[in-house]
Amino acid sequence: MVWKKKRRLHGKNQHYSLSRKLRRENKSNDEFEVMLNGLKLEELIGLKLELASKYFGGRMYGIPLWFSLKSITQDAMLKYALSATRAKKEAARLLGLSANDFRKLLKKYDIENYFEENKNNDLTNEN
Repeated sequence: MVWKKKRRLHGKNQHYSLSRKLRRENKSNDEFEVMLNGLKLEELIGLKLELASKYFGGRMYGIPLWFSLKSITQDAMLKYALSATRAKKEAARLLGLSANDFRKLLKKYDIENYFEENKNNDLTNEN
């Protein structure tokens, strides 16, 4: 049996898209996304840290980078899961979380407010 991709036209998460949000904010475009896709995740993180450290003269002393990794990664995974699925329950399953744990993390990282601007703009554009 061949797996068929379900269309994302319907579902509570239909307005959650990182790509669409970043494009609206002029932080991304097709060319940038193609270049970004060519990087490994490790390269992307390393490059982002290197660029951020230039602001501090090449050093970021006093910033607990190592201990912040878990929070940064969880935030990114929650945003991805909501972008990639049609419902929160499906996003929780994708991450291997219980519904209760998933709700707590959404609240902790304020993920729904991150996407809220997109949702309001999409609803206005549909009318």
